[in-house]
Amino acid sequence: MLSESAPAKVNLYLHVTGRRADGYHLLDSLAVFGPAADELALALAPAGSLSLALDGRFGAALRAEPDNLVLRAARALAAAAGVPAQAALVLTKRLPVASGIGGGSADAAAALRGLDRLWGLDLGEARLAAVAAPLGADIPVCVASRPARMAGIGEVLSAAPALPDCGLLLVNPGVALPTPAVFKARAGGFTPPAVLPASWPDAAAMARDLAALRNDLEAPAIGLCPAIAEVLAALRALPGCLLARMSGSGATCFGIFADAAAARAAAVLLPGHWWNAAGGLYGRAT
Repeated sequence: MLSESAPAKVNLYLHVTGRRADGYHLLDSLAVFGPAADELALALAPAGSLSLALDGRFGAALRAEPDNLVLRAARALAAAAGVPAQAALVLTKRLPVASGIGGGSADAAAALRGLDRLWGLDLGEARLAAVAAPLGADIPVCVASRPARMAGIGEVLSAAPALPDCGLLLVNPGVALPTPAVFKARAGGFTPPAVLPASWPDAAAMARDLAALRNDLEAPAIGLCPAIAEVLAALRALPGCLLARMSGSGATCFGIFADAAAARAAAVLLPGHWWNAAGGLYGRAT
């Protein structure tokens, strides 16, 4: 049996830069990963057998879905590679559902990476991202699960600035917030793409630059879910919090701290009924 981690995607800022003729919004965002993740276990199954079992704290929230994105990703990969779609998958759902941190996209990306290994395909990251793109605009960035600048509707990726060591604290008030509803509630014009440096020397410098940017979906999300404003206020009041902002379309918010230890120390001060996860950026030793 193989295992693939599906780390949370965090949008450090998100500008809505325009809108396509088909109605999809154009974005500019800097995405990072961590410090919480779903986990996908994968094993070979008899020919023609493709199954998905769900467990974990938030697994029940997905059981009503007749066709989970993980299964769609598995079938898309099998079709692209010309192999049978056969696997037994178990998804341990630790990330809140419809929460602005790309949980479903991360799960689908984990399925693509894991099945690429399980089936011995060795397609490479670029080909997996090409399979991912029609399934959802956030899935290609989750295939790589490393910091990236996102443009287009989210599928146009470029290198991120060199990021300093820092801590992240993710907080969700326990309210699911569907992305289409947030975009529909958005009013006003568009925001130009950000101008970012090549690197930041430390977390404080990064937070200062990010503070001049914004998440254009934060205001409409708060209108739909006032608890987001409570989470942001609580994060800003925590000792050592350098910046607090909503991720994606919400309702998950994040705080940036000098390091992972500071983020973990702050997490214990939050209300116990809120979901939270604290640590460093995904892939760093913390």
